[in-house]
Amino acid sequence: MAGREKRASWRKAHWLLALACLLPPAAGAQDELLQRIDAVREDGRFVPDRALLRLEEVETQARSAPLAVRAEFLTQLSTVRMRLGQNDIAMQLAEELIAYARQHNNDVALAKGMLCKAYITFAMNERRASHLLAFEAEKIANRTDDLPVRVQATISAGQSWAEEGNFPSALAKLQAAVDLARQSDSPSSLAAALNALTLLYTQMREYDKGFQVLDELLAVSGTLESPGRMAQAKNTEYGLALDAQQPQRGQRALLAALALERKLGARGMVATTLVNLSDSYLKEGDYPQTLRYANEAITAARLINNEQVEATARLNIGQALIGQGRLQEGKQSVATGLEYYERTANQPDMQAVLLEYGQALEKAGDMRGAVTAYHRERGISNQLFEKQRQKAVYELQEKYEMEKKQRQIELLSRENQIKSAELDNRRLQQRVWWLLALVLAMASVIVGMLYRKVRHANVQLKVKNQELKRQSSRDPLTALYNRRHFQEFMRNHAGKPLQTYAGSDVVGALFLLDVDHFKHINDRYGHAAGDLVLTSIAETLHEVLRETDMIVRWGGEEFLAFLPAVARDGLDDIARRILNGVAAQRIEYQGQAIGVHVSVGFAPYPLSPLGQPLSWERSVNLIDMALYLAKAHGRNRAYGLRGFRHVERTTLEAVEQDLERAWRDGYVDLSVVLGTKEEKGSAMAAAPAADDAPGACGTAAAG
Repeated sequence: MAGREKRASWRKAHWLLALACLLPPAAGAQDELLQRIDAVREDGRFVPDRALLRLEEVETQARSAPLAVRAEFLTQLSTVRMRLGQNDIAMQLAEELIAYARQHNNDVALAKGMLCKAYITFAMNERRASHLLAFEAEKIANRTDDLPVRVQATISAGQSWAEEGNFPSALAKLQAAVDLARQSDSPSSLAAALNALTLLYTQMREYDKGFQVLDELLAVSGTLESPGRMAQAKNTEYGLALDAQQPQRGQRALLAALALERKLGARGMVATTLVNLSDSYLKEGDYPQTLRYANEAITAARLINNEQVEATARLNIGQALIGQGRLQEGKQSVATGLEYYERTANQPDMQAVLLEYGQALEKAGDMRGAVTAYHRERGISNQLFEKQRQKAVYELQEKYEMEKKQRQIELLSRENQIKSAELDNRRLQQRVWWLLALVLAMASVIVGMLYRKVRHANVQLKVKNQELKRQSSRDPLTALYNRRHFQEFMRNHAGKPLQTYAGSDVVGALFLLDVDHFKHINDRYGHAAGDLVLTSIAETLHEVLRETDMIVRWGGEEFLAFLPAVARDGLDDIARRILNGVAAQRIEYQGQAIGVHVSVGFAPYPLSPLGQPLSWERSVNLIDMALYLAKAHGRNRAYGLRGFRHVERTTLEAVEQDLERAWRDGYVDLSVVLGTKEEKGSAMAAAPAADDAPGACGTAAAG
């Protein structure tokens, strides 16, 4: 997998795992056994298989040693087992350490055990549980006077906040960790804190601050005389340089890291660095070097049984071969790499892989393959979007249920009050008959007030139900209708005749549009900018379309518009208005102007090949294919499916599978509408010539 997405994914997956190896040595270690355990620490970080052998040599002594020695031994042994992928054994050792620490009421050992458990849980992809353990470990560590342990726990808490996207809290924690590390007089603790802070500034895109911290990190790492520490710092420099658009510096950092890792014998780090080097050369278009380092990465990955590194290397090899014009070999290599991501069901990484694959095929001129890759990527994007939408609905439903229960509790409380009042009234009636009339009157007033309150509560409940129904049909970001509402609408209205007007050929119409290079906008400016782009496009669609037209947020960056009644010969003009309206937007975000274009697929509705109307689902599928033709042939344009010709000579399934071939063979009639501002470097797709596609009527309308 080439590109920024892959490197960012690798970096993120190793943040807390790297921290697991940076637990500082126990303060005041004096006896020989503890010194021997401390001496294993360097191997434990970077050469875990060698460290395991050395720890096993002292296991009998360490398990019968005093608390501080035994706790440090269990910490390192658990960490080494985790680094070797033996998470079950590592977790047993962490639990043993926690139980031992609680038995002796020792917070230092308990904090170490909780941190070990947090790192192992993270390695098992249970991130939220890992974060909670890290936060708890920090609380425990702060009850102690052990500064190195407090530094490590604070770093882990900061990294956990960063994982959850809470950058202000993460920054406060990591800056506090650096301050504590300076007080501890421990260069290794300071290096760990500076490394984490550099990674955070990279994630926050504050590159100048990141380079300032990096300079100190490199200086401190140089004083440690540790090839592993310096290699780790160089890998951090690579990530920062790549994000800051300094690829040459990043490449130099990787080459320096590789030399250090090979000297140390850190096979896991070598495999990761090799695959990152192949990606670095792939971004430069240096395909021979890409192939060289990717093949070396495969060899290194097999030595440590790392399937992810091997799969990533296969993807880089495939894209390099495609870039060399060896299309079939490249596709085969990419398919081999994709098998890992399909098997592990890692949808976000799979989406990034398919996007880069589609771009490589598009650049190589394989438009059909590019459309297929983009289609798969869009499907995953829609699945992820639907999961986010469902989560929002569930959260809203949960909030509603909590409010409902609270109202029920209040009503029950009031009923109990009424019962209590009635009992008091009966006692009073028995004792004081002459107050009967007054008591009854007061009871009537109370019941009346409670009745009015119950009525008011019921009215509010009805309002909440209506609000919930409205929110369930609307997209929370853009306030447009959502996909589910449109599907229900079409099920209820499909097949009903359209309104007709005298002297006009009036039809319904479907328009499907997708934001061009939306992922690049998110990567460059952040997700808040991406949300601003989506809301701006929603506003533009309201302006260029009519109030009677239904506008739907169809997926992550896809929109669908259903026009119930328009002139058939006006569809191209509507597509042009959409293209030009979006392109004319001026979107300002943090002082930067963001230019946006869309690609569009459209068709009249219903489509009726051979006189039989298609279902709305098949109609949407066909305009989706038209949209991907617009993507593959340069973007910032619209492809419209006007109708069918000679469909009896083929099958509708063949048309749906390859719309472009059907167009060129003369079975469908497409129109092409170009946006006013063409993107630089876009590939232009020519309409088929008359002698190539007899009967086809594809036209290119200048926008």
